[in-house]
Amino acid sequence: MTTLASNRPVATAPANRPGAAPLPEQRLPPQSLEAEMSLLGSMMLNRDAIGAVLPVINRSDVEWFYRPDHRVLFETLIELYDRNVPIDMVTVHDELSRRALLEAVGGVDYIVRLAESVPTWLNAERYAWIVRQKGILRDLIRAAGQISDDAYDDREDAHTILDRAEARLFSVTERRVSGHALPLKEILPAIQAQIQFGDGHFLTGLPTGFIELDDLMSGLQKGDFIVVAGRPSMGKTALGLNIAEHMAANDHRPVAFFSMEMSKEQVVQRLICGRARVDSHRFRKRMLSQEDAQKLEAMCEDLATVPLFVDDTPGMTVLELRAKARRLKQQFDIAAVFVDYLQLMYTPNAESRQQEISVISRGLKSLGRELGIPVVTMAQLNRQAEGREGHRPRMSDLRESGAIEQDADVILLIHREEYYKKDDASVKNQAEIIVAKQRNGPTATVKLVFNHQLTRFDNWSPVPDPGYVTTYVDDAPF
Repeated sequence: MTTLASNRPVATAPANRPGAAPLPEQRLPPQSLEAEMSLLGSMMLNRDAIGAVLPVINRSDVEWFYRPDHRVLFETLIELYDRNVPIDMVTVHDELSRRALLEAVGGVDYIVRLAESVPTWLNAERYAWIVRQKGILRDLIRAAGQISDDAYDDREDAHTILDRAEARLFSVTERRVSGHALPLKEILPAIQAQIQFGDGHFLTGLPTGFIELDDLMSGLQKGDFIVVAGRPSMGKTALGLNIAEHMAANDHRPVAFFSMEMSKEQVVQRLICGRARVDSHRFRKRMLSQEDAQKLEAMCEDLATVPLFVDDTPGMTVLELRAKARRLKQQFDIAAVFVDYLQLMYTPNAESRQQEISVISRGLKSLGRELGIPVVTMAQLNRQAEGREGHRPRMSDLRESGAIEQDADVILLIHREEYYKKDDASVKNQAEIIVAKQRNGPTATVKLVFNHQLTRFDNWSPVPDPGYVTTYVDDAPF
């Protein structure tokens, strides 16, 4: 062993092994014993310090203390705080003695030393942040070591190892504190900025391109998790793509569209045909007229600069999608994310399909909150509506998990009566968008036109004359 100027020992290769590479430096994991001692001392000085510390480090984070005896003391102090017991050296001594842990933490002398290590408890939260930072770094080192071991082990395929690596890193990043409670005076300015006189058609969110739907929802709100659900062939992909197209092409906002059902070429083909008003079936059959071809060529040129990003990676995990969305947000400042569709995503190692869908739903919802943008996901409905009189869908028809219904801020259900009554001219091209849930607004039914040839939805009326009846539900979930 040799010693550096820093007095930290470094392991080197034995002299009798010529050419052997030196072993890596033996380093201590990140830790701050001074911060741990000061934090525990502050908590013993005043119980208010514990209240300030708990939002930063709670009982489940006890391993962020580097020393085992500090973990025991922290858990003891939290236990006393939970039981509303006065906290001082006497009560701490009594509790540790009762649990036969006094000697394990260094006895009475060490408790006194901790209490005398800080002059005031007012810096407790700062000490907690230091302990937390060091603990997270150790978590990261541990996760990196496990990832390295898996890669060297090479017993499983690379995709499985990579997915587990993402999950381990995600478990570390998820433990960040993303915010804290604020007094009203700090929240009110943002609300005051929204107080304006208007005619009721003011949009506070991103426009969908559908007049009555925008009137009802005031656009798609930042951070909202919006579910567009329907049975197969009802047009959920078409509706999602129509909204994404309007944001990118008409409103010039960068948008990400993750398609796990169609290839990127199919998505763009549908987009071009819809905007150029050319029958998509004629396009696929190569039966275009000269006029159609000119329209499509012109539309290709128009759309070349539209900030719509299409990703057709099949069967993505939430981790993969979140990573891609973060990158797009950083590079292009995307304003919204569209996912087509939720049930085609997957979660590794899920115990059941219900649990898998729940994890995906929560992940998409948290993505919107994290990036501050609406996340719109298409979802499949089960067959219950098929046997119901009128065939109208309900929120309870959401397939495989009630977590979607619970997590969603807005749920839009698509219903087209002509799908069931093909010979009834009175319902031809009619579509209904049932706003079955809106966390911060009314529920209603909005009428649209569905164009089969273009696979496209259009406004029912060019004037903003409400074609829906607003209903408020007393027991609506909030």
